[in-house]
Amino acid sequence: MKNMLKVMLSSLMVMVAAGCAFAFPDVDGDYWAAKQINELNAKGVIVGYPDGSFKPDENVTRAEFASMAIKALGQEDIQVAQPVNFSDITQDFWAYDSIQKALYFDLISNKSSDDTFRPDDSVSRAESITMAVNALTTQEISDYKALTALQDYEDLKDIPQDFLIPAGKAQILNMLVTMPVVGDKKIDAKRPATRAEVAAILYRMIEEARLNPNAKLAEVMRKKTGEGYVVEGATVQGSVGTIPAGSVVPIKLTQPVSSQKNKSGDIYIGVIPTNYVTKENYILIYQNSQLKGQLMDVKAGRWFIRNGVVILDNALIVTPNDQTANFSASGALKKDRNWFMKFVRAVLKGEKLENFPDMTVDVKLLKPIKVDLTNGWIIE
Repeated sequence: MKNMLKVMLSSLMVMVAAGCAFAFPDVDGDYWAAKQINELNAKGVIVGYPDGSFKPDENVTRAEFASMAIKALGQEDIQVAQPVNFSDITQDFWAYDSIQKALYFDLISNKSSDDTFRPDDSVSRAESITMAVNALTTQEISDYKALTALQDYEDLKDIPQDFLIPAGKAQILNMLVTMPVVGDKKIDAKRPATRAEVAAILYRMIEEARLNPNAKLAEVMRKKTGEGYVVEGATVQGSVGTIPAGSVVPIKLTQPVSSQKNKSGDIYIGVIPTNYVTKENYILIYQNSQLKGQLMDVKAGRWFIRNGVVILDNALIVTPNDQTANFSASGALKKDRNWFMKFVRAVLKGEKLENFPDMTVDVKLLKPIKVDLTNGWIIE
């Protein structure tokens, strides 16, 4: 059983480290948008086809893109009080709510001269990039600055006038996604966006919206607060919280661990005993998130030879979002001792270490952790 647990933990670590590179059989790990596709799939923003494929070169409809964008921003549950009427969409249309939310959050501009939405038309690259930029609070730029930012593109002269400013902003923000084609640097504004391009565009939109959402999104993308263990040195930028490497945090094991009974390599399961929070009480990691790791160095305490040693090496965390992510940390079982017992253990050795489920162990993070403070999603 222990060997099976070790294999399972190792497999989980490989899958997380690889970013689930093989989520779709037609998206290789070295595909240019593999990371974006797989991460958005893990979050439920995009899905594959019934046969398990992703079909990265297929087009995306305007309705599909609106639905994906709202999911990417985490706004599926918002209610729109005053919907906009379109002649080609009824309330029973599958993406009706998403389209109304995209309008409410100003991702889509509703032209009063046109009462159609064209939900089944393919979304163009210009439309998809404009919607992504509209999700943000951005610095205003002139036509000249936009042209300067876009000067290296071969088809700049073909760009629609109403897309010039959004394209310039997207270029400045590294959101003007183009497929890596050698010797061909084009905006292709009017071409339908592929599913791979849409994934890459939405991925960048999420990153930027965490830092600078537009005014309406900022109202609903509030950072969650609560009481808990304050992580010293944790920082906040926009809606992103960062726990730096070297931070010391408490964890609680769910089963007894002993220097006299356990062996190196044994797997353990733990939990976060209380919320980890910033000094402003923004929640970084939620209480009862599950931890998985193994005992890396276990030595029994022996009289006159050594005190007991138990070193923990944590690898993974499973959050309340059902997300499995890296949580690389190391710590050791320790006993609180008075001056006399410190002297005894220094001279006679033989200390036995035991941890019970009601006790906590301090571990040090080996890598920084970034968290979306609006929903608890671990970014990296």
